[in-house]
Amino acid sequence: MNIKNNLTIVIPSKNESRTLYDCVYNISKQTNINGTRIIISDVSDTYDSLFHIRDLIRDFSHLLDIEVIKGGYPSEARFNGSILVNTPYMLFLDADVFLTNPIMLEECLKHHKDLITVPFYTDYPYRWVFRVFDIFQRLSILAGTPFAIGGFQLWNTRSYWKVGGYNPLELFAEDYSLSKKVNVKEFKILNLSGIYTSPRRFKSKGIFWMFNIMVKAYINRNNPQFFRQSHKYWD
Repeated sequence: MNIKNNLTIVIPSKNESRTLYDCVYNISKQTNINGTRIIISDVSDTYDSLFHIRDLIRDFSHLLDIEVIKGGYPSEARFNGSILVNTPYMLFLDADVFLTNPIMLEECLKHHKDLITVPFYTDYPYRWVFRVFDIFQRLSILAGTPFAIGGFQLWNTRSYWKVGGYNPLELFAEDYSLSKKVNVKEFKILNLSGIYTSPRRFKSKGIFWMFNIMVKAYINRNNPQFFRQSHKYWD
């Protein structure tokens, strides 16, 4: 499969330092990835982060079509990237998400769904948290409001715009705010291993806080104002 003609990858970024470089490095190891467009939607202002952006452009531009644009909070950053996409599919990938399975993107593109996500794994002792999250995610399907983590959302571009796309005004749980709008029959959790993410949010906010705010997001799923508040998530 020629990925570049089918998929554009949008990565929101702010002061990710070496992490963003490693994210793009793992993308470069995907099979048949040559020439694929990568849009980095960035608002970095530290020397170290800008240094690594310069390095990744230098090291991977021979393989990937890399473009850096102005970002913002994740919802705005993803929206800014999405308006530039002209491929049939787009992948929203967070800078701290690493595609460690080299056939991940090829396998996802074999399934013609409106929205695809995959299970995550992380470092010990937090790995069990994602397995509990898997249960909540499947319950969200039964409830008719699918939840796909913004760290890996592979959208059919036409379907993405049909449900409205990311709202730049949303500051919290924007991934759920968008994914809950997709038809459950067109949503797929692809049971494919090989996607790593950092446990930094669990470390900084605490496991209980994260699960508590997730429940609140579900309760307020029909309250647009809830998603326009930060709820101290970025503190």
